[in-house]
Amino acid sequence: MSTANAPLPGWVTFILMPLLNLVTALAISGLVIWMIGQNPLDALTVLINGALGNGMGIGFTLFYATNFIFTGLSVAMAYHAGLFNIGSEGQAYIGGLGCALVALALDQYVPWYVTMPIAVLGAAIFGAAWAFIPAWLQAKRGSHIVITTIMFNFIAAALMVYLLVHVLKPAGAMSPETRGFLPGGQLPSLNWLMAIFGSRLGPAPLNVSFIIALVMCVAVWFLIWRTKFGYSVRALGMNATAATYAGIPYARTVIIAMLLSGGLAGMMALNVVMGSADRLQVEFAGGAGFVGIAVSLMGRSHPLGIVLAAILFGILYQGGAQVSFMMPEITRDMIVMIQGLVILFAGALEFLYRPALVRLFSRRQMLEA
Repeated sequence: MSTANAPLPGWVTFILMPLLNLVTALAISGLVIWMIGQNPLDALTVLINGALGNGMGIGFTLFYATNFIFTGLSVAMAYHAGLFNIGSEGQAYIGGLGCALVALALDQYVPWYVTMPIAVLGAAIFGAAWAFIPAWLQAKRGSHIVITTIMFNFIAAALMVYLLVHVLKPAGAMSPETRGFLPGGQLPSLNWLMAIFGSRLGPAPLNVSFIIALVMCVAVWFLIWRTKFGYSVRALGMNATAATYAGIPYARTVIIAMLLSGGLAGMMALNVVMGSADRLQVEFAGGAGFVGIAVSLMGRSHPLGIVLAAILFGILYQGGAQVSFMMPEITRDMIVMIQGLVILFAGALEFLYRPALVRLFSRRQMLEA
């Protein structure tokens, strides 16, 4: 049996290997920081304090993590069906259009708690609609889902620029964005949640979409591991030929899984469009769809793992900004490099330590026998 398929204890697969990958990425990053004459331990201290040292830092960390939870769930939903959805970025863009249209239509007539559920549906429906054509092409024509979803990212970006410049921008405005939403189209802050722990968010834009993201984690877990459809999805992802032979409808399962994946990605827009910017802007997704790939891989496509991985990347984003501010010698480009190393070891080099761990545990089992 190859080391890629050899069984390992669950705690090794889901805890030890991601931890080893993270430590390796931080060690290499620390080496680079040391080579430019800075103290890696000082940089790590600033990073942790900037991300978790006060209410504002925690608020920004969880704000970024909310984006990554949605996109990580999106990637995981497709991955369980044997699909690699690279289009979460574009689906989030189009999802932003859906929730923005709802907010623009309702914000002056109803309070936020009436607008919010409709905006959630709007974001999910628009994101799912953007995933439908790649899903149909994969299910019916055999077109590779990676290629089509990547191309749809570019189409979504171009479409959003056109709409914001020529259709949705208010008359006389200079910036390519919609008008600001009234309070009926804004998601409230979670400052009350921080107050329970004796802290304050300050300017951090953490909002109720974080709670929606956690609810979606529970929903995805229930769907994948506690329903008949979830069983079909997992069976298809493990062996499409055997699943089809067993009577699982390939095309229908692929299309539904991708629609759910696109809907989850579209819901990421709630956090930024209605929770932070209070308007629809160009490039609001900010690469969260691509970070979601690493979050899903590092979280082993399990909702709990995705939450933990999303918080880790939130720490890197918020703490990295603090490092570049407090230690100017460590530029923003170096912070991006550190984030890239984590993505590299969590994704492309996910099984860096697996062969050694398989040999170690195989030898241990032989000795115990």
